[in-house]
Amino acid sequence: MQTIQLDGTHMQTKERLHAYLHAQLPLPGYYGWNLDALYDALTSYDKPLSIMLINKPELLNQLGTYGETFVQTLRDASEVNPQVEFKVI
Repeated sequence: MQTIQLDGTHMQTKERLHAYLHAQLPLPGYYGWNLDALYDALTSYDKPLSIMLINKPELLNQLGTYGETFVQTLRDASEVNPQVEFKVI
């Protein structure tokens, strides 16, 4: 299983969040740089993947509601796709 650790301190803006995700996660080249595209990519991912989020308070402090929606998107995708595991640590 591939394990990816995402650090909330690296996600200061929406644009930086998606650039960081594109660099860290195995996202397709056509990734749409939005939360709907993230959900689509993760729910269709066909290999075991563990995503761990650290520094969630910093993420939420920097992005507010968008940060909360991002975390929920990761949770929702992991509930739909048994190949994807998500944890906040």
